Amino acid sequence: MKTLATLHGPQALGKRFYGRFSGVFGAKLRRMTFKATVLVLVALVAFVPGAPSTGPSSVASGIPMPAEVLGFTPGDDRKLASWNQVVTYFEQLDRASDRVMFETLGQTSMGNPFVMATISAPDNLARLDEYRAIQAYLADPRKLGPPATRDHQAAELIKRGKTIVLITCGIHSTEVGSYLSSMLIAHRLASSNEPDVQKILANTIILLVPSLNPDGVDIVKNWYDKTLGTPYEGTDPPELYHKYTGHDNNRDWYAFTQVETQLTVDKIHNVWHPQIVHDIHQQGAMGSRLFLPPYMAPVEPNVPKQIVEGYTKLGNWMASEMRAKGFQGITTDSTYDAWTPARAYSHYHAGVRMLSETASARIATPITLKFEELTSREGYDPQKESANFGPLWRGGEWRLRDITNYMTTAAFLLLQNAADNRVEWLQRFYAIGKEAVRPRRRNEIWGYELIKGQTNDYLALDNALTKAGVEIDYCATGPHYASKVVSLAQPYGAFAKALLERQRYPELRDSSGHPITPYDVTAHSLSLLTDVEVKPIKAPFRCKVLDWSDDNLLPTYAITKRVALYRSSVPAIDEGWTRFILDQQRVQVASVRDAEIRSGNLIAKYDSIVVPDQAPRLIFNGYRAGTMPPELTGGIGNEGVKALREFVQAGGTLVLLNRASEFAIEHFDLPVRNVVAGLPRTEFYVPGSILRLELDRSHPLAKLMPAQIIAWVEDSPVFEVTTNPKSDIPTSDVQIIGSYPRTSDPLLSGWLLGTNRIRNKAALVEVKVGKGRMILFGFRPQYRAQSLVTYPLFFNALNR
Repeated sequence: MKTLATLHGPQALGKRFYGRFSGVFGAKLRRMTFKATVLVLVALVAFVPGAPSTGPSSVASGIPMPAEVLGFTPGDDRKLASWNQVVTYFEQLDRASDRVMFETLGQTSMGNPFVMATISAPDNLARLDEYRAIQAYLADPRKLGPPATRDHQAAELIKRGKTIVLITCGIHSTEVGSYLSSMLIAHRLASSNEPDVQKILANTIILLVPSLNPDGVDIVKNWYDKTLGTPYEGTDPPELYHKYTGHDNNRDWYAFTQVETQLTVDKIHNVWHPQIVHDIHQQGAMGSRLFLPPYMAPVEPNVPKQIVEGYTKLGNWMASEMRAKGFQGITTDSTYDAWTPARAYSHYHAGVRMLSETASARIATPITLKFEELTSREGYDPQKESANFGPLWRGGEWRLRDITNYMTTAAFLLLQNAADNRVEWLQRFYAIGKEAVRPRRRNEIWGYELIKGQTNDYLALDNALTKAGVEIDYCATGPHYASKVVSLAQPYGAFAKALLERQRYPELRDSSGHPITPYDVTAHSLSLLTDVEVKPIKAPFRCKVLDWSDDNLLPTYAITKRVALYRSSVPAIDEGWTRFILDQQRVQVASVRDAEIRSGNLIAKYDSIVVPDQAPRLIFNGYRAGTMPPELTGGIGNEGVKALREFVQAGGTLVLLNRASEFAIEHFDLPVRNVVAGLPRTEFYVPGSILRLELDRSHPLAKLMPAQIIAWVEDSPVFEVTTNPKSDIPTSDVQIIGSYPRTSDPLLSGWLLGTNRIRNKAALVEVKVGKGRMILFGFRPQYRAQSLVTYPLFFNALNR
């Protein structure tokens, strides 16, 4: 096969254009086969300004369809692609199409390639460095020179710039429609000569990530194929579909703990600064067929108003267009809020996050729903048309093909808007940057001083801020001498402010007075979670800035005991997070499963067993009989309870995290009760908040800890020591290690209803049982690998 370097005669046409297409694109031409090169040269003629058109069919020839690689068309019933097949398809697109550049950005948690396709007109692909530079200038207007000249400079750049659209798929791996749709989207962009597609290619640069969790693609496919044709077809796999975080991999966009998040931020967001991020998801089957923004209240107050304007205008337009095309069951302004940066990195980096949520089937298996089975979610009733829902979907069969049709239609509408309104999107992007870097006004906060706490150092917070592009200065002189200072007059000052300040989630209630459930947690004060004191600076300040580096390392904990981590047959996200921090600390830990626990004699192998946060019924019962293969059903059961009791009585330590503590109270007849059990939300509610905790520092778990600390509280028990007539354990064998304050406000960040219910009540207790002990945490001390301030309590518990 011939390459470009060996072409003679008519093929030498390409050499005239080679100089125009340098850099990455030039290198791509050099590695193409003869056939692919001819296709590229035809395309180059078509797209060089002033060159004659070669006709509508020339570009499309030779572009492989997904079925040619997969053996089926994405969206076919009961068909899933492996990750290797997905990568192979995009590699073939890269070779065949001059509109596609495909690259590997790094490796996933399990060693798979993490990839991205850049798709645009060939002329745009040849000038990617130029467009990246334009984005960098518009994102940080300080680079444009003095304020008086910035608007003019920006206007010139906007004339030349392109709308950058990042499309992310597959972060939640059971939501299979999006990674399959990525191939349908890419094929149409690579092959179509439709005027709308040509305009998209000319005016946008599309960054397409086929999956943000490639490992999960194969985890889900392998389980689905294994159970195909069995009673368990369409069930979720009995393991987390991300090695550590499961579904929480979409909650990591401000702490950046996972390698997939880091790759996306480091090599896509911070390189390209996209104006639009289209995050394609699926939701439950029983509600709307499709959600699009705007998001329901509340919006986190540091999200720029231009972002809210952007996703509101675009989402409403997309919904209107889809309804006009005959799509049914579409909702906006419901279900999903825009409160936390944990899910919306782009909102603090001048790009709108366009979340779409399409109704699911049973993985790739069709389902049939009756209209009367459809159920309401926050903000709409799928059985009634309203201002933000409609037209009605009357039920019937719902297939994977329906899912991919909704997804691909929505994606191309979004791209059409990005192309048609290129100038508007770039102007909005620049306006956000311009507002961000302006000097603060009187009565505004000008910045924050960061002060190291007692239990940790700056490093975890520093890492999060600097990874997100936040500038941190070290002041050598001035009023903040020898301090780290974050000025808010910088492009991503709003991101820093969201992480440094304390949240006060609004007390939202429905018409009957019940709290409206937040979509996710209500606190994201990383400063509290990492024990960095933050002081607002309320006046203009200057100091001589020195270069600095932090040579400190995150704290390490020596574990001397033989540790096991309980791994339920029903995957628990908290188990994955716990395994992650133990791996970070290089703690050798065994996974102990239901059958091993039931078999008994645990003390022969382990000194400490950790039971992570999970509903007590799932720990005890596991999957219900008939819902999964028999070897996965049954849970710990009575045999396991007996074995765990014997383990503790023989001298073992059982560490129970958050809801797992309720399992211990119920099944071990402890002289402890959960004082908030069964309370309605109108009386007590803590939906993911940071509370104040007071410690008894005489106890070994709290040694060297401050008297006051934080606790991450979410669906958490609150303890009271009490006589239990069923128990042979005296109350004197219960020691309170941590409790909520008697007089001061327990709430530090987030939302708490029912303060008086927890005043002076316990959140961390130790119960002596025989020669051993049970340690009950009424919170998550290792929450999402973020609450570093409470790590010592957890690791000290392992060493008891």
